[in-house]
Amino acid sequence: MTRIAVRDIPPRATWTLEQGGVHPLLARLYAARGIRSPDELDTRSSALLSPEKLKGVREAATLLADTIAAGRRMLIVADYDCDGATGCAVGLRALRMMGATVDYIVPDRFTLGYGLSPEVAQLAAERKPDLVITVDNGIASVEGVAQLKRRGIATLITDHHLPGEELPAADVIVNPNQPACDFPSKALAGVGVMFYVMLALRAELRRRGAYANAPEPNLAALLDLVALGTVADVVPLDRNNRILVTQGLARIRGGQMHAGIAALLSIAGREPGRAATFDLGFALGPRLNAAGRLADMSLGIECLTTDDPARAMNIAQQLDAINRERRVIEAGMRDDAELLLASLDPGNRASLTLFDPGWHQGVIGILAGRVKEKLHRPTFAFAHGNEGELKASGRSIPGLHLRDALDLVAKRRPGLLLRFGGHAAAAGLTLREEGLAEFEAAFEQVCRELLSPADLSRTLETDGPLETGYFSLDAVRLMQQEVWGQGFPAPVFADSFEVLNQRLLKDKHLKLKLQKGGQRFDAIQFNFTDGNANPAPDRIRAAFRVDINEWNGTQTVQLLLEHFEAA
Repeated sequence: MTRIAVRDIPPRATWTLEQGGVHPLLARLYAARGIRSPDELDTRSSALLSPEKLKGVREAATLLADTIAAGRRMLIVADYDCDGATGCAVGLRALRMMGATVDYIVPDRFTLGYGLSPEVAQLAAERKPDLVITVDNGIASVEGVAQLKRRGIATLITDHHLPGEELPAADVIVNPNQPACDFPSKALAGVGVMFYVMLALRAELRRRGAYANAPEPNLAALLDLVALGTVADVVPLDRNNRILVTQGLARIRGGQMHAGIAALLSIAGREPGRAATFDLGFALGPRLNAAGRLADMSLGIECLTTDDPARAMNIAQQLDAINRERRVIEAGMRDDAELLLASLDPGNRASLTLFDPGWHQGVIGILAGRVKEKLHRPTFAFAHGNEGELKASGRSIPGLHLRDALDLVAKRRPGLLLRFGGHAAAAGLTLREEGLAEFEAAFEQVCRELLSPADLSRTLETDGPLETGYFSLDAVRLMQQEVWGQGFPAPVFADSFEVLNQRLLKDKHLKLKLQKGGQRFDAIQFNFTDGNANPAPDRIRAAFRVDINEWNGTQTVQLLLEHFEAA
């Protein structure tokens, strides 16, 4: 059951924004998302929060500067998703700009798992670094850090994931979510944390006189990478993150992007001058993530760190091929899941735990997300991991903090979860094969306790009707140029229409001609699964986005339906 709701739009805030020069349509949308003053829309780099407020960042800068001054070797241990890849690329590029000797490794997710585990620590130690730097991982790596410490190797943890009860005994930890960190934005992605550490390092080197007779490195040149990782990791786009993303998109639109970003945009058929957060999250991000899911994320990092356009394009083509393979695997898994779900009644359940021996662990996160979207239940999808183990990736719904729910399961069933971690909306875990049924029961119990019946009904929040004059190409372009994402959702409108005609395209996409007040609109709902010849009634109430459809060189406004019901 999906309920269409309309966000509260405070009239005073809307008026204040309009008086400050904000376009009336954007003023209404921003007010509904909590913006109360034009000052909150200042996206200049100078409006970024200061690095000085981030716990551990000054000590990290000192450690890095000392390591550079001594000519010692650094090694970055990256994560195998887009956030980890972009964060690693930012670290490599920035540190090399500032004179460091630095290399990187990415753990093989299929054999070594996530983070700075003891096995990854062993792999890192074989490279004989003096300092190991983690990016987008490490906050739970108690044993891995201890192993490096015994070998005399220093560690700098840069992460954004929620910490467990015990922190690793690293030389320095920089994580806005660690205890006693007063950094106002807890929503930084891993790449954002790394970017802040690099800002602090440049300031430290400036204090030491490193740039008295030389130009400072331009770290703003890295913001296209920061924007990509931030959007792709689906962290909340609070004001600070919106500034990072806005600045990164401005560089991309202005043609000031790295060769790898340009190549990925080209292979995805996207124009840099019109790049938007949608392109970062749904065109570039999946192509990079596919490398970590099915192959080796080193390929993605190489794409982001090369300055050779031809090499970047060659790698982007490889990433595109891997992503097409990922889609084929995912489609097969989704069919399996559909058959499995047909035997379940989610109305009697507060959660879903799914497993199939043939599923690929590289794409179970995508599968969990698809099932969660369809059935609106916290969902974990499991696949075989190391011998005797199962690995799961989970996605949650509003009302359930997934990482905290796993923590509760771990406390109630000691020893059941071998490893776990994550965020409010997404998490992962590893357990022994024989523990699957016990986990399913324990997780279901926790979800029943933490979720109310209302939480289990999907509410689609909208911005209400769109004024007639804004069904225009100019209005659509205006909205598309803004930064939308997690916690700051793209506009979705709701209104009633008369259905003039409808037909199914490729047996799954519903194409409609709608009418309201004399205006006619082309509309489509993708992946519409109702097989009826005329699935829409004569009058509907629809939640929709407005988009631009281009056909034979002609651009028209098109409604993308998210959901509809009888009016």
